[in-house]
Amino acid sequence: MSASKIAVGLDIGTTKIVAMIGRKNEYGKLEITGNGKAKSLGVHRGVVTNITQTIESIKQAVEDAENQAGIEIKSVVVGIAGQHIRSLQHSDYIVRQNSDDVIDDKDIDNLVQNVHNLVMLPGEEIIHVLPQEYKVDGQAEIREPRGMYGSRLEANFHIVVGQITSIKNIGRCVKDTNLTVADITLEPLASADAVLSQEEKEAGVVLVDIGGGTTDVAIFKDGIIRHTAVIPFGGNVITEDIKEGCSIIEKQAELLKIKFGSAWPGENKENEIVSIPGLRGREPKEISLKNLSKIIHARVVEIVEQVYQEIKNYGYEENKKKLIAGIVLTGGGSQLKHIKQLVEFVTGMDTRIGYPNEHLASESDDEYSSPLYATAVGLVMKGLQKESEQETAAEPDLNDPDLYEKAEEVEGNEVAQEGEQKEEIQKPKARKGFLENWADKFRNFLNDDL
Repeated sequence: MSASKIAVGLDIGTTKIVAMIGRKNEYGKLEITGNGKAKSLGVHRGVVTNITQTIESIKQAVEDAENQAGIEIKSVVVGIAGQHIRSLQHSDYIVRQNSDDVIDDKDIDNLVQNVHNLVMLPGEEIIHVLPQEYKVDGQAEIREPRGMYGSRLEANFHIVVGQITSIKNIGRCVKDTNLTVADITLEPLASADAVLSQEEKEAGVVLVDIGGGTTDVAIFKDGIIRHTAVIPFGGNVITEDIKEGCSIIEKQAELLKIKFGSAWPGENKENEIVSIPGLRGREPKEISLKNLSKIIHARVVEIVEQVYQEIKNYGYEENKKKLIAGIVLTGGGSQLKHIKQLVEFVTGMDTRIGYPNEHLASESDDEYSSPLYATAVGLVMKGLQKESEQETAAEPDLNDPDLYEKAEEVEGNEVAQEGEQKEEIQKPKARKGFLENWADKFRNFLNDDL
C-alpha cells in the first residue's frame, strides 16, 4: 500500500474522535482502509477543555485505525468546529502592475494574501479565505478571472475566523500524539464535500451537521459557499434534557434517545411505556414514550429555529426561490426519528438526510455510509484532494514559456563556460538554482493555500 496515495482524516468531536484512513480506487471512489473511533472525553462544544484526555482519545482512535489498515499514520487532516467559529463577508482588490499580462494564479494568491493580512479581533485567526465572485476592471459576476486581461482585480470573500488558543490547543493535541497536521479545515465544509452533490450546491442548499456538542451550518448557492455558522447546541443537550426530565443517569438517557426517541410527539400513544432498571436494587422506572418525545421535540425545535435564523441571516426571506435544494441534514443527530419531518414543518423547506455513500467504493462497509461519519469521510477527501494538488503543482507546466526561457539561460551559461575549468561546477549550479527557485514558488503556494 503506497503511503503517498493515502490520506487520514481526524474528526475531533464532542462525543467521539474518529481517525479514518482512505485512498482512491481505480474508479476514483473512496476506499476506507482503516477506521478508529474513541469516546471523546476532553472536548466540550467542539472546543478542547482537557488536553490530556483529548490526547489519549486521539491516540486510541489512531492506533485502532493503524491496526486495521496495517500502516503507520504520519500526518492528518484535522477538522475544526466549535462555538468560537464565526464567519464574515469582505471585499478586497489589487492593482496589477502590468495589465498587458493575463491574470494568473499569482494574482489570485496576492489577492487572497491581502485578505489574510486583515486585522482580526484580539485572539482571533483566519482559518479559511473562500473567494466568491470576482470583478475585473469593474466588470462584475466573474467566476473564473484567470486568463483575462485587466489592471484591477477585485473579489468578494467569505472569511472563516476562529480563536487562536482553540486552534493551537487542537494542534498541540495532534502534535503530542506524534502526528503532523497536513491541513486544518472547517468541519461543515468537509461534511458538505461528503454528502452534497455539485447540482445541489449550484441550486442552493443548506447543510446542517448536527453533532454531539454543536450544530454546524453551511449555505451554498451557484456552487459557492455563501454562509457558515456554528450553533453551540447538539445531541448532547437533548440527552441532558432527557436525563433531567426523566430523572435518570446520562448513559440511560442516551440509550433512550437512540432506541426510542422521536422528534415528533404525535407519533407515540399515551400507553407506550419503557421500563428503565433502577440503580443498586431500586425499583425500575417507567417512562412514557409520549413524554420522552415531548422533551426531545422541545429541544430540537429550539436548535432548528436557530438554524432557520441563520438561513434568514443569509437573506433567504428576501427570495424564497434562492435555495431550491432545501436542507440536507447529516451528523449523528440527523439519525433521530422524524427529525426530517420536524425540520420541514418548522422551516417550510424540502429536507433530506445526507449520507456519504455516494463517494464510497461499492465494497465499503455499510457502517461508513452513516451520517455519523460524514465529517470523517469529507476530511479524507480533503486530504486526497490536497495531495493531488501537490502532485499537480510538482509537475512543471510544459506550456509555460518562462520554463523554456530559463532552460535556455541555463544552456547558454553552459555553452559560454565550455572549455573553462569551472564547467563541471557551473553546470549543476545553474540547474540547481532553477530547480530551487521553482521549489520555493511551490512551497509558497502551499503555505498561502493553508
